[in-house]
Amino acid sequence: MRRFGTVLTAVALVGLCIAAESSPGLAQAKTAETVMAGARAALGGEAKIAAVKTFIVTGRTRQVRGENLVPIEFEIQAELPDRYSRRDEFPAQDAGPVTAGFVGDGLVLIPRPVPPPPRPGAPAPPPQAQEMMLRQRMMQAKQDFARLLLGMFAGTTTAFPVTYSYVGQAEAPQGKADVIDVKGPANFAARLFVADNGLPIMLSWTGGQGAQRAQGAPGAAPGPPPAGAPGAPSAGAPPAGPAGAPSAPAVEQRMFFADYRDVDGLKLPFRIRRAAGTETTEETTFDRYRINAKVDPRRFDTTAK
Repeated sequence: MRRFGTVLTAVALVGLCIAAESSPGLAQAKTAETVMAGARAALGGEAKIAAVKTFIVTGRTRQVRGENLVPIEFEIQAELPDRYSRRDEFPAQDAGPVTAGFVGDGLVLIPRPVPPPPRPGAPAPPPQAQEMMLRQRMMQAKQDFARLLLGMFAGTTTAFPVTYSYVGQAEAPQGKADVIDVKGPANFAARLFVADNGLPIMLSWTGGQGAQRAQGAPGAAPGPPPAGAPGAPSAGAPPAGPAGAPSAPAVEQRMFFADYRDVDGLKLPFRIRRAAGTETTEETTFDRYRINAKVDPRRFDTTAK
């Protein structure tokens, strides 16, 4: 297994100055609406994006866990606006595949976790604890999907509506980047960085400490719980520990979108890197996009065990 030092060389964190400029002239010249419209135009245009009804994506994630680099193979299937699942396989581990996602307000999670028996002498967890955990995982899947769509299409769907506001400009390796605040349900809050060529290059938000993954990127990959488990709490909502335990310290999480290529008239990212604070945590490579392909209904089963 490759060690952590090698990862830092192969998956280097790209530095960005995120201090937005506050020039009144700049604020008057640009708005969130014009920047996001320009991003959608650069990604293929409103008509091409609106014509996407389904997509299937396959690829590989390399995730840092301690000093190890864990390979994960994934397939994402989505039927817009509100059906999404990601199936992950772990070729280097003795673990079966995991599928996580949502259908409307229903959670897709295969296999479903079984609550552990209470420790001897400890009180039983409240009956609603399992339901609350599953609800958090469903919202996590929606936030994961929203982050992926912001890089793919510079927008989300009605399943996870968001609002935008213009912040200013930041320095980036590609030149200057426009900075857009993105807010959505369940305290979702992020900043999207859009390069001069209109392509999204980074999404940042405050989350719990460590490698909290964003499915599909890049987004990203779940592992056997608890590390990287699908549905770990995310943007704007650091994960709480056991009852009465303090939450993990919040750190800045970043997703870097790169290697945009033409796919059926769209420009889509083929590489996404994740970082927590100053440490790179994973790199995702997309092998293939299939736009408007037939999805497998079994991937959206909210009742499967």
